[in-house]
Amino acid sequence: MIGPDDAAAGGSTPRPRETLRVLLGVSGGIAAFKAPDLIRRLRERGHEVRVALTRSAPSFVAPLTLEVLSGHPVYREGYLRVNDSGEELHLSVACWADVLCVAPATCNTLARLALGLCDDFLTTTALAFGGPLVIAPAMDSVMWHQPAVQRNVETLRRRGARLIGPVVGRLASGKTGIGRMAEPGDLVLAIEATRRGRDLLGRTIVVTAGPTREPLDPVRYLSNRSTGRMGFALAAEAAARGARTLLVSGPVELETPAGVERIDVTTAEDMQTAVSRWAPEADLVIMSAAVADFRPKTVSRSKLKKRAGLERIELTPTPDILSSLVRLAPAAVRVGFAAETDHVEREALAKLETKSAHFVVANDVSRSDIGIASEENEVTVFAPGRQPLLLKRQPKRRLAGRLLDLFAEELAGRDRGAVAAGR
Repeated sequence: MIGPDDAAAGGSTPRPRETLRVLLGVSGGIAAFKAPDLIRRLRERGHEVRVALTRSAPSFVAPLTLEVLSGHPVYREGYLRVNDSGEELHLSVACWADVLCVAPATCNTLARLALGLCDDFLTTTALAFGGPLVIAPAMDSVMWHQPAVQRNVETLRRRGARLIGPVVGRLASGKTGIGRMAEPGDLVLAIEATRRGRDLLGRTIVVTAGPTREPLDPVRYLSNRSTGRMGFALAAEAAARGARTLLVSGPVELETPAGVERIDVTTAEDMQTAVSRWAPEADLVIMSAAVADFRPKTVSRSKLKKRAGLERIELTPTPDILSSLVRLAPAAVRVGFAAETDHVEREALAKLETKSAHFVVANDVSRSDIGIASEENEVTVFAPGRQPLLLKRQPKRRLAGRLLDLFAEELAGRDRGAVAAGR
């Protein structure tokens, strides 16, 4: 394994194709406490990690902790120090790294990166680094909204930096607002997405997720066990790959992924309204929500009492949102999901034809190890004129990447066809 002082010219140590060399820059903010968790997650997924600290970072996280977790000494001062081969260390490290991730990035660090200042090891290496830059800002809401900070953010974005977050949450001040650093899991997705580049940059993607709830009375409702994890993973992956991502979510207990615009809804009718508003702007619509097929025909204004009895609940169909996409978004790639317990392939193929979808992603929810309420999933993807594609059981976050690979290729193929046709 290549050490920090002999990582010359990118190194030549063989490694698996999927692994990345990540230089993690940690600046001096309270969110630095998340750095150890980020290192742990990256190493669990097989990536190599080195850490560079700003001058104030050790006040918030112990360098020894980061050294133990990364397995290598951290970089701090002495950016002009040379390695054993005589090369300046910041240059050899810049060559070694596949990705530079700065998390957290304080407003001071953002400014130095935007202005090209290089007064410590991290910023000097950043100036010498030519690869993808992932930045996770973290600061108070008031600071984040300052025009000077937003100018620096815009400068970095124009240069191709991928800013993940900040997100809304509880801040060090005790208040709740935007400024909280994105969670380590979202940063891992963003770092891994650099392998594919920004293949969805400039695209608008609408994703639906979670269940809907159809009220019976002020207390009760009809719903299902969907947790929204698959849809949220898809939205997080799409945002990390550069897309403007709109997530229409039913009631779930999940945090909004970094970089995602979230629209919360409750009923199937609410979801149809939101999708009708945003789908016409979309290049890709992914209907992963578990939308209720039926709702009570009448909703009681008062709680229904057990003692009064209830002979039956009369149901009526809810809107068919996937079918409506042909009218709402005729130019978009349209993706449906089919959660089935019996005859999975037959039901998926029927849905593919009757809903005029370009893809149907089907899974067997009768299995307890995949699908609803599980961290993992196994799906078969159906598309007109293609052989079914089985994506074996894997974490939903990883599966989201595989699915978006397919959808991104479909979008790219359309672009190539338009160019060939002279449009």
